[in-house]
Amino acid sequence: MADPRLPGILAEIAEVAGVDTALAIAKAKGGRRASFPVQADDDHWLVKTVGREAADAICKHFRIMSASGRLSSCFSDVPIPKGYTAIIAVARARLEEALAEGKSASEAARISGMTERTVFRARARLSGRTKSK
Repeated sequence: MADPRLPGILAEIAEVAGVDTALAIAKAKGGRRASFPVQADDDHWLVKTVGREAADAICKHFRIMSASGRLSSCFSDVPIPKGYTAIIAVARARLEEALAEGKSASEAARISGMTERTVFRARARLSGRTKSK
């Protein structure tokens, strides 16, 4: 199932190689077109961005096979969403998860990539939501 927090191809990449990998690709190529080769060389942007293991998983996922079962081409000129909305949504989800687990404000900020001030506001908002139920 696709991650609803990530738009388009980023959700598909997240399924194959993880959310952090999808976000790294959005940061590196967001708003532009990119190609995913049959097999990426060590100097390919994908390997440099996400590492060999994740790049191999992504390339394998997007390979195009011919009718005879041979690798015939790469997945090319794919528009990569910028993902800014997705990045914020993922950060908020991580923040809420950290708070639900009882993490400190400092730890929740580290996990989510948000500020401690944002954590305090989120904690207040979430506790207010809990009280009104």
